[in-house]
Amino acid sequence: MADTEQAPVHALLTDGTTIRIRRSHPGDHAGVLHLYEGMSDANLRLRFFAVSRASARQAAERVAAAPRPGYRALVAEHAGRLVGLAEYEADPHGSTADVALAVADDWHHRGVATLLLEHLADAARTAGVTAFTADALAENLDVLRVFHDLGLRVTRRYDGPEVHCVVRLAEDETYLSAVDTRGRLADVVSLRPLLRPASVVVIGAGRRPGSVGRAVLRNIVTGSFTGRVFAVHPVASTIAGVHAYRSVTALPRVPDLAVIAVPAPAVARVAEECGRTGVRALLVVTAGLDTAGAAALMETCRRQGMRLAGPDCLGLANTEDGVRLDATFAARHPGPGTAGVAVQSGGIGIAVLDGLARLGIGVSSFVSHGDKYDVSGNDLLQWWEADGRTGLALLHLESFGNPRAFSRTARRVARRMPVLTVDAGRSEAGRRAAASHTAAAATPTMTRQALFTQAGVTATRTIGELLDTAALLHSQPLPAGTRAAVVTNAGGAGVLAADACAEAGLTVPALPAGSVNALLALLPPGAAATNPVDATATVGEDQLRACVEHLARDAEVDAVLVALVPTAVAAATGEDLVRALTDVPEPLPRPVVAVLPAQAARVELLDTCAEGMLPAYGDAQDAARALAHAATRARWLATPAGDVAELPDVDSRRARQIVAGFLSDAPEGAWLDPPTAAGLLGCYGLPLLPWAWARDEDEAVAAARRLAGPDGRVVMKGCRPGLLHKSEEHALQLGLRGADRVRAAHRELVNRFGDRLTGVVIQPMTERGTELFAGVVQDEVFGPLVVFGLGGTATELLADHAGRLAPLTDRDVRDLLASPRCSALLHGWAGAPAVDVEGLQQLLHRLSRMACDLPQLAEADLNPVLAGPHGITVLDVRVRLLPRRPHDPYLRRLR
Repeated sequence: MADTEQAPVHALLTDGTTIRIRRSHPGDHAGVLHLYEGMSDANLRLRFFAVSRASARQAAERVAAAPRPGYRALVAEHAGRLVGLAEYEADPHGSTADVALAVADDWHHRGVATLLLEHLADAARTAGVTAFTADALAENLDVLRVFHDLGLRVTRRYDGPEVHCVVRLAEDETYLSAVDTRGRLADVVSLRPLLRPASVVVIGAGRRPGSVGRAVLRNIVTGSFTGRVFAVHPVASTIAGVHAYRSVTALPRVPDLAVIAVPAPAVARVAEECGRTGVRALLVVTAGLDTAGAAALMETCRRQGMRLAGPDCLGLANTEDGVRLDATFAARHPGPGTAGVAVQSGGIGIAVLDGLARLGIGVSSFVSHGDKYDVSGNDLLQWWEADGRTGLALLHLESFGNPRAFSRTARRVARRMPVLTVDAGRSEAGRRAAASHTAAAATPTMTRQALFTQAGVTATRTIGELLDTAALLHSQPLPAGTRAAVVTNAGGAGVLAADACAEAGLTVPALPAGSVNALLALLPPGAAATNPVDATATVGEDQLRACVEHLARDAEVDAVLVALVPTAVAAATGEDLVRALTDVPEPLPRPVVAVLPAQAARVELLDTCAEGMLPAYGDAQDAARALAHAATRARWLATPAGDVAELPDVDSRRARQIVAGFLSDAPEGAWLDPPTAAGLLGCYGLPLLPWAWARDEDEAVAAARRLAGPDGRVVMKGCRPGLLHKSEEHALQLGLRGADRVRAAHRELVNRFGDRLTGVVIQPMTERGTELFAGVVQDEVFGPLVVFGLGGTATELLADHAGRLAPLTDRDVRDLLASPRCSALLHGWAGAPAVDVEGLQQLLHRLSRMACDLPQLAEADLNPVLAGPHGITVLDVRVRLLPRRPHDPYLRRLR
């Protein structure tokens, strides 16, 4: 079994305490012995089945011994003290390992054993262990409960006073959900000192106005913070009316939260002082930390168990009644409400807060991440999920620490509330196109969009679009579909609105005759009601209100967009057409939005008589995009989450052996030779066209005789190191019939490539079909991305591809097949037969499984994939491996 290194990590216990988990070493003998010596006789008996101090000494010697194959021990530390231990000894003749646990008596029921077991199981899986075994006394209910509550499949066999447990280590949705729940509870508890502090100290508030620290202190005081406020200053006795102390240690009580606004070189020292004093959370607004200062700050926070927001950030705020904390240096206090906001950029934060204030949408809590050393968007999503106040989540994230964990959290939270983000960093700058089809197709934009699409996150392109969509989702019901009815008092405005809807992905269908007749009966003479509905310039308030109400209840309509321009007719008669939209006696079942080109603001929320709000936009395009985002969210909510396919015929063990064997010969990684690539695909049941590997001319002729199709023709593909585009480099010979043609083609390849030619692949000529493309690329941040689209020699030129992050559910696979423009070809186009869609779905599921099983799989390029009505065949494949170790994105650990 392979043994792997595991770097020390920090993780949260159920009470929010930070502990350090690391592999044991010989220096742990005294710590392990102290752990056992501190146990009560009762707990010693439960651990060793007898009150045996000798067993404790033997256990300490075993843990502290030199590393050996098949054995792994992890320890948990807090403030330099060893408080927990988990170890396994693998069966040298099988794939199981015996596991044992020990936790200090005063650390029971805080989640130490569970956290250690999660990390030990991760290490065991990497080493090839498939199950833990353990013997326990039947009265040891605590350890039996730990095994049961892990979420893994556990079987028990009772034998008198003892219980033999087998814990299967295979991860499934039940286990991941259990890990999610434990992580969420611990995370929320750890954030309370940061977001619900009972006391705050500001360190670095200057005596003169103008400093960032003083601005934060002033906002805390004027924002009516409900707790105690302190300041630290080396000289001043009061700052902004707050009593100042010489140091944190001089404060009359230990504050929960410290705001640090000192010069960058002093940040690490001040953080260390806060940690020694017992401060539980830091908000660092200081910018400009160098590498050493940043490392020292993070080391202090982890060692002292402090959560950190920042550095280089705008601050944070929580508007709930029992807190009312504004620890920002923004110009205005955020109003209370239901929008949770998290941003990296302080400037973006100010823009979002100001925009929400103009709309009248209050904030539940706000966090500016800045350089985001610790607290992240994932943390805030979990906080908002649990705070009982937030109903709308707004994010601006320039980077992701753990995108797959973020996606899992966002997918859960988005079921309860809209999650909106600005898709920042969409350009190709900073990332150069790779040398294969797959890597070239997998742009940063595609990868981020895949994450957002799968997680149900509404991704906008600008701050303005974010606020446009937030206004709609905050005030209107979701549309059931994309059918929009356009109503206007000016024909030209209606045309522009209809165009905007179409460009946003909405439809503006012609209304049925019954609806048309009903609307014409409500509107003035000369009106047109086919959609757009031209109510004419003479329409009155009552007529317009009746028209909109009718459409909002029409089964053929999903949303109503009303475009109104001011006219002299309305002014002369005293009619207020906007009032016709706001004076609605009861909420309407479908969303209604107004477009008011004369409106100065980009978007406003107008109060209605039905105690609701109506979004009014200055431009029809903004309104249409917001409606399209709402329709996409509604569709996402209405579709089941999907399941990852079971693939019982996959040979993951053999695949890992192939990868390990190849990388042992090519430790820096390389493209696989055709036989090895074909063997790897065979482990996952991917349908590769029959082939033969020929090292010389005679072998090529013999292979051609065996593989020739009904018409006797074959294909020859030349192979050399680094060859990627066979057609471009004339390494592809088609339609070869007979030995003479095969020999001539082989000689041509030898002449072209010389000694670099390592061999040729011989395959039969195939029938015609739809040429598609499928592949995998491992993104270093986001993990494996499965790419699908149009294939053949024009795949890069046409760039008709879509991507989804693995593992793919059945929903993801259906979306992936439907996303490229070429998707119409799959279902028959211009009289052509439909292809085997189920076969394509299987192909993508198997690619996804291969990518998840093998982190060393840097790229896999299947092009072309020939799709026909009777099956799917991979005609060519290229695979590149890199030496990467497995990394579980769902393992609980702090950044």
